[in-house]
Amino acid sequence: MDCMTSEQRSKNMKAIKSHDTKIEVILRKALWHKGIRYRKNFKVCSCKPDIVLTKYKIAIFCDGDFWHGNDKYTVKNNAKFWNEKIRTNVERDLRNTIELRDNGWTVLRFWGTEIKKDLDKCVSEILNTILTKRR
Repeated sequence: MDCMTSEQRSKNMKAIKSHDTKIEVILRKALWHKGIRYRKNFKVCSCKPDIVLTKYKIAIFCDGDFWHGNDKYTVKNNAKFWNEKIRTNVERDLRNTIELRDNGWTVLRFWGTEIKKDLDKCVSEILNTILTKRR
C-alpha cells in the first residue's frame, strides 16, 4: 500500500529528474578523478546518452532500475499504465542502442544499483573499452 495520497505521489513523480541523477553524478565524478573527460547529455544520432566520450565514440547510459525495467520491481498501483510506460522505455533503449551501434558507437549501459554497489567495476569496464578503442 502506498503511504502517500495520489496528489503527493503525483508531485513526487513529477519532481524526478531525467538528467544529472545521483547515479550519473557518481559515475561522472569517478571518471573525472581517473582523468577521463566527457560530455554529458550530448546529442548523438537521435538520442542523448548520459555520458559521451566523443574521442572514442563511446556512449554510456546510467539506467534507473525502476524506469528501465529491472525485474526486481513490481508495480501495485496503476499497473497497466506503469507497465506500459516501462515497456516503452525498454523499447526506446533498444532502438537507441541499435542506432548508435549501427553508426559505429560503442554503447555501455549500467544499472543504478550496479553503479551504487560496484562503482569500480563500472569504471574499469569503461577504461577497458577505452583501451580497446585506442588499439
